[in-house]
Amino acid sequence: MSTESISDRREHIRSVSVTALSALLGVGAALASAAWVGVSEAAAQNTQTLAFVFGAIFVQYLLINVSGIYGEDEFGTKHYLFIAFMTFALWFVTWGILLMSEYTG
Repeated sequence: MSTESISDRREHIRSVSVTALSALLGVGAALASAAWVGVSEAAAQNTQTLAFVFGAIFVQYLLINVSGIYGEDEFGTKHYLFIAFMTFALWFVTWGILLMSEYTG
């Protein structure tokens, strides 16, 4: 019983850590996008901002693999897709808010 609760707690902490990292790097990528190209109608169509979100996704893959949060056989396609989706979603929402509010970072 006690080993189940320890492994459940470890799994929960791991899930929260990966989700928080994805969310923070997604928001960070949006702020970096705003600082790099500004916020205007022309900036909304600038594809350079996608480099920040792809960079944030790539950095997360490296951090997770190097840190050993997941074992070698535990980190699969589902996890890669989750990280990519969460980072892109938070970047997209934050970037949209910044464009609508005309943030001048």
